[in-house]
Amino acid sequence: MRIAVATDAWLPQVNGVVRTMTETVNRLKSRGHTVEVIAPDRFTTIPCPGYAEIRLALAPRFGVRRALRAFAPDIVHIATEGPIGWSARAWCMAHRMPFTSAFHTRFPEYVAARTPLSPDVIWPVMRKFHSPSRAVLTATQSLRNELAGRGIANTAIWSRGIDRDLFHRNQPTHPALAELKKPILLSVGRVAVEKNLHAFLSADTEGTKVIVGDGPARAALAAQYPDAIFMGTRKGAELASIYASADVFVFPSKTDTFGLVILEALACGVPVAAYPVQGPLDIIGIEGRGPASDLAKPVGALNDDLCAAIKAALILDRKAAADYGAQYCWDKCTDQFLNGLKSAFNSAQSKAA
Repeated sequence: MRIAVATDAWLPQVNGVVRTMTETVNRLKSRGHTVEVIAPDRFTTIPCPGYAEIRLALAPRFGVRRALRAFAPDIVHIATEGPIGWSARAWCMAHRMPFTSAFHTRFPEYVAARTPLSPDVIWPVMRKFHSPSRAVLTATQSLRNELAGRGIANTAIWSRGIDRDLFHRNQPTHPALAELKKPILLSVGRVAVEKNLHAFLSADTEGTKVIVGDGPARAALAAQYPDAIFMGTRKGAELASIYASADVFVFPSKTDTFGLVILEALACGVPVAAYPVQGPLDIIGIEGRGPASDLAKPVGALNDDLCAAIKAALILDRKAAADYGAQYCWDKCTDQFLNGLKSAFNSAQSKAA
């Protein structure tokens, strides 16, 4: 297939959306599909308000139109609801081109965390954006259920994975963590207000808190919590070593739709502590034994009291965590992605006939 991917999130950004898209695109190409990525690197960009590290394409409509026309896709996947996403949506609708979309980010809640606006103001915009999509790809069944309740139907599962050659238990201890006071409590991801890192950093716990990642809240949080270690962005084998050197992985976010970093931590043998919210519930499960409560041993602890969750996760079996995390892989996710696109393409062909 000739697949055009329109996304406002792309390299050099470091986040779960970019990781998911780059891994999927690479696997699509390896399977013989022709993929064209239309991303901010093609356009003049401006800093995203409140998050300068993310660059938004400035008036990309005509550039997106030219790129799609020149590529002549069989189908378009729109990954994000930003300027490029809206421009691609407009072109698809004008040319009766079937497209799929994805719900990666709880955008209404992100906006509410940064502005006085209520999420209820943003949800109608999300409904409008996704309503013409042939399939809205979502990471979990619980998100599908929520979107249905919000008036966004026609969803399909597109889960997440890990690089199993990179994220596993057999890692050397990272030298920066080797001499830290234990237990080492690790959090990885964007350092921004919506990630709720204050709840983790203010938790009354023993040991050392380590934050890996960057973002607009880093300087303020580092000043407020001088005992915490802020390591900035780390990637690849170094990141895997950091994961495996930790005693517990703490995921304080209440706004993520999934939590790719949870999978990476588990695969490295690190039990997870989190709130009982969407994302952790879909991976860890309310009892810590997976969403179906069918794991032999718990791999994480969910609790409205984050300190209690951390304490419970500290005594969990690391091998059980690693075995469970290793079940997730990008090839299965790519299968799901392709199934969604092929179903959408075939549906459009049937209606055209």
